[in-house]
Amino acid sequence: MPFKKYNSKGSAGKPMTEEQALARLTALCASAEHCTGEMIDKMTKWEIPEEAQARIMEHLVSNKYVDDERYCRAFVHDKMEYNHWGRRKIEQALYVKHVDKAIQTKVLDEIPDSDFIDILRPLLDQKRRQTRADNDYEMNIKLMCFAASRGFTIDQIRQCIEEVDC
Repeated sequence: MPFKKYNSKGSAGKPMTEEQALARLTALCASAEHCTGEMIDKMTKWEIPEEAQARIMEHLVSNKYVDDERYCRAFVHDKMEYNHWGRRKIEQALYVKHVDKAIQTKVLDEIPDSDFIDILRPLLDQKRRQTRADNDYEMNIKLMCFAASRGFTIDQIRQCIEEVDC
């Protein structure tokens, strides 16, 4: 059976109805965590009217299919654990997903700086072994650029680099 691709049209090429959109979104949210921004983006792409979007979002939120704080916690955990991202890169990704700044700040402020340093330290050790440099200054600049691209703060980077240089 071929893979069925979903688009913004119903079965007969008609625009998607509110009921169809609700059914698709509840199925999607039941299988994985999603945020309100993702749901609104999908409905906009499907050309669902704004009034219908509001009703659908009310249903999804009230029935706990969508919870931005729960989503944010899972997202932050996964990006730290599996992608080894720092706070800044996580904040940028959550901004792109339209997660409220207050929720981002609340969740990220609960994470101690030491957790980010524990992620950064082995990354820098591995990068140091793989990188060639003529002197310590050049090596530290390369390591700082690498760590900054991963979203770590300058204070976290300095702390990890100074530990090795001492």
